[in-house]
Amino acid sequence: MTGRLLPGLLCAALFPALACAADPPGLLRAEDFRHYVDALNQSDREDVNGGIPNAEAWTWMTRNVPFLACPDSELELTYYYRWWAYRKHIEKTGAGYVITEFLRQVKHSTDYNAISCALGLHIAEGRWLHDARYLDAYVDFWLHSGEGGGLQEHFHQFSGWLADALYDRWLADGNQPRLLVQYAGLRKDYAAWEQERLTPSGLFWQRDVSDGMESSISGGRKVKNLRPTINSYMYANARALAAIAGMAGDATARAAYEHKAAALRKLTQERFWNPKDQFFETVREDGNSANVREQIGYTPWYFDLPAQGKGFEVAWKQLMDPQGFYAPYGPTTAERRHPEFAIAAQGDDCQWNGPSWPFATSITLRALANVLNAYPQNSVSAKDYRKTLDIYTRSQRLKLANGQVVPWVDENLNPLTGVWWARELKLRKKTYYGRGDHYNHSSYADLVITGLVGLRPRADDVVEVNPLAPPEWDWFALDRVPYHGRELSILWDRTGERFQRGKGLRIFADGKEIAHAATLTRTTGRL
Repeated sequence: MTGRLLPGLLCAALFPALACAADPPGLLRAEDFRHYVDALNQSDREDVNGGIPNAEAWTWMTRNVPFLACPDSELELTYYYRWWAYRKHIEKTGAGYVITEFLRQVKHSTDYNAISCALGLHIAEGRWLHDARYLDAYVDFWLHSGEGGGLQEHFHQFSGWLADALYDRWLADGNQPRLLVQYAGLRKDYAAWEQERLTPSGLFWQRDVSDGMESSISGGRKVKNLRPTINSYMYANARALAAIAGMAGDATARAAYEHKAAALRKLTQERFWNPKDQFFETVREDGNSANVREQIGYTPWYFDLPAQGKGFEVAWKQLMDPQGFYAPYGPTTAERRHPEFAIAAQGDDCQWNGPSWPFATSITLRALANVLNAYPQNSVSAKDYRKTLDIYTRSQRLKLANGQVVPWVDENLNPLTGVWWARELKLRKKTYYGRGDHYNHSSYADLVITGLVGLRPRADDVVEVNPLAPPEWDWFALDRVPYHGRELSILWDRTGERFQRGKGLRIFADGKEIAHAATLTRTTGRL
């Protein structure tokens, strides 16, 4: 029975043979989800792995990941698959732990096959692990160590939002001393970006390939455009550094970073907003708008950049529009109505002129959750969030040669057919070598935790939960969530019969109830 649930205190009494000696006491019994990992191990060739082999995957997961139970078995499966796949990418190296993007060596990586492109998403996902060593070492690798040092070429090979990601990690774990140790390195990193990419206009330039988004309609590998991506990242980094400076008692730096963030916010809203298209769009080298809606126009909301009450949220009407970004295996990376939209069988395998990329979908879904949590608007709804997440969930599948369908994440998708497109093109060209297998370039668990279940990390000791879960669900639970040095459990039980903990939405910290509500609604409790 998928996701069979029992209160932790009843586990040993009712199932003595499965007494769960390895299970910490909690709401969900880990053993009830082991079948997912057993099936994943059985279907995996394991010809390449990180530092934690499949034989150790289940033990690692029971010690590290929050456990989820819900009525949607496909979502539940994908949730455990993505933790299983994340584990594959943890490498123990001579420089400590590194989290890879590709399982196989690629030529554009640095030491230990490390690539900085998805670093922000690696941190967003990894902050929910119980063992902090993996992220601690990986962040140190980029900021401080050897050839992978934070100010060196390979780190700035791709745009990123490291300061913001680490501040977000602090919102989840409350470890201020660690964040303050990283403060000096993050300041140097920001200054390096200003030296390399800041233009006299006050905005940052970037090539699409250095945003990890080659062959886009608005850009090119050698074209230095002003893009809403890098400018949103730098706004978020400045905002985070202002907050960290405040923690450090550095009032001068705090004021300086607040000024930088305010300037970038103002310029991003003024320069990238195309009033004709009602969308944030790339500005080309000649100063004119690229005049194409691309999915990167949603990136500013990932960082809560657009001001409320200015009408920017109208852009979200394009998400579910079949002429905009909606597709059965989407969303697409460029609007479908544009004449240059393509799912091309020629040219670069990794094109961003139409195919659906999990990287972009991850950013869009978190941005959408932010909109639904904080922006008064009528352009998009929680139902649209759930539908987009559902498409993303069910697109993470691959049909093997024997006909078996297995959980899978790769580089990009044909948004109309669900075929992993870069993989398909390599197979056609007979150049396939498994480069994108279990590609660690996106997030999923973080979207379930902070969006669907609705845990909204905060700086204070208030736990806030605002679920975007389907109202027709009678129950769900998220258990063993590390948060501010405590362990949270969040459950919804319409009748109270599923978990025997009472009706409604309930939040527990270290097993003690701190809040409840009769309906699926925003609920808060104090640690």
